Amino acid sequence: MQQFLDEISGSVPALRRYARALTRNADRADDLVQDCLERAIRKRRLWAPTGPLQGWLFKILLNLHRNDARHQRRRGDHVPLDTLSVEPAIPAPQPGRIALGEMSRAIDALPADQREALLLVVVEGASYEEAAGILGIPAGTLMSRLSRARAALRTMTGVSEEPRLRSVK
Repeated sequence: MQQFLDEISGSVPALRRYARALTRNADRADDLVQDCLERAIRKRRLWAPTGPLQGWLFKILLNLHRNDARHQRRRGDHVPLDTLSVEPAIPAPQPGRIALGEMSRAIDALPADQREALLLVVVEGASYEEAAGILGIPAGTLMSRLSRARAALRTMTGVSEEPRLRSVK
């Protein structure tokens, strides 16, 4: 039991990164990770130690996020009154920050299946096989989703050309 808890605690930073990337809200991400850890500990008998524990935790987190997203769609948008401002927002003057915000909005605009695949592979560094296992899809489907996500990001951010490779003699 102690080894199981130690492995879980070692996975918390990666779970928090992925949850924050999925939710774009630190408080919701922390709640999501807490729910994930609670469910993993409560259902530890269901984990088969044939694969990595972190992959199982990612799958639990992703399922919880999807369930929460379904509930959010049914409830509709909730905007707290204290977040509304009367004054217009001033855009950040730094070009890098603007580009980062543009990329963040473009990632948020991707369909959920493409966004989940992209975040697992690009942000978390999961291999194609690991990401496909976490998402419960074949590796070919994962590669297709990644390709479509990257193409959509290039279109949304105005970078339509793919990098050109040149041969070195």
